[in-house]
Amino acid sequence: MNRYHFSWKSKWSIITPLALLICILIGWNRKPTIIDDPLPSWNDGPAKTAIKDFVRATTDKSSKNYVQPEDRIATSDQDGTLWVEHPLYGQFMFCFARVSDLVKEKPELKEVEPFKTVLSGDQEAIAKLTTPDLEKIGLATLSGMSEEQFAVMVKDWLVKARDPRWKKPYTKLIFQPMLELMKYLRANGYKTYIVTGGGQDFTRAYSYPTYGIPPEQVVGTADETEYVYDTAAGTSSLMRQPKLTWNDNGKGKAEGIQLMIGKRPHAAFGNTDGDQQMLEYTTTGGGARLGMLLLHDDAAREYAYGPAHGLPNSEIGTFSQNLYDLAKKRGWVVISMKNDWKTVFPN
Repeated sequence: MNRYHFSWKSKWSIITPLALLICILIGWNRKPTIIDDPLPSWNDGPAKTAIKDFVRATTDKSSKNYVQPEDRIATSDQDGTLWVEHPLYGQFMFCFARVSDLVKEKPELKEVEPFKTVLSGDQEAIAKLTTPDLEKIGLATLSGMSEEQFAVMVKDWLVKARDPRWKKPYTKLIFQPMLELMKYLRANGYKTYIVTGGGQDFTRAYSYPTYGIPPEQVVGTADETEYVYDTAAGTSSLMRQPKLTWNDNGKGKAEGIQLMIGKRPHAAFGNTDGDQQMLEYTTTGGGARLGMLLLHDDAAREYAYGPAHGLPNSEIGTFSQNLYDLAKKRGWVVISMKNDWKTVFPN
């Protein structure tokens, strides 16, 4: 027998402790990498520091601002806060796409405004549609089907639709830094909610695969539904009606939070005047609170609009100078997309 031969068992007894020692030494001496940073797409600065300080203060049991796990609630607007809202809200793009289908069902609408303008494809004319026009289109195209059928329509549209500027699906135009922020909060025991002025059921159709937020944690503008039971088939459904039940914008966001969540959030994120009351409600609750507003000031990587801070005015996602001044007065953090974010969209 070869005197250098020994069994696999004896080999393993030597290799295992040696490998373990090597791993320990490598881990002990390694330098921190970007993986150690829960917010790698954020530049170092006041915004990133505010987020980390808030999480540390509310999750450290030795902190006077410690928040019990069951009370860790964070809410975020969607349009313009979690994904692109220009040149028009994603839901309205869906509604415009639905107009042609609606006219097939109701040919008489072909010559009726504002449906006639949408069918014309004239972008200048479409851009001049008024708020009542958009509401009329929304109520007509978002009703007349069951909730299940509606969810399928939304998902099918998201697969096919492309943003006019980037030629990408809308669910690819989400903000990477905000995805990291939501994930960081959840890793520290926070329950993250979307509180949007957009359609509640529209957003619920894609909220989990897109943001990791389940549909029951979406609060939004809601259309009326009617319960229908089919005796012959033995099935039931909720049919969407052309009537608004809840407008989840402005003060409606604070009211919707109480109605749907039942607890005052400890953190809230928005980007427009319509988010003011949500941030007010969140940050006046006592203890450590975090209010943040995203300022779109990066025309190269996304868009630049305000009119706060001297940026161009916009009816879509208006961030007024009054809101900007209020944020500074109340200690809300204004996130500069240009300066605070290393990247905007996921790679």
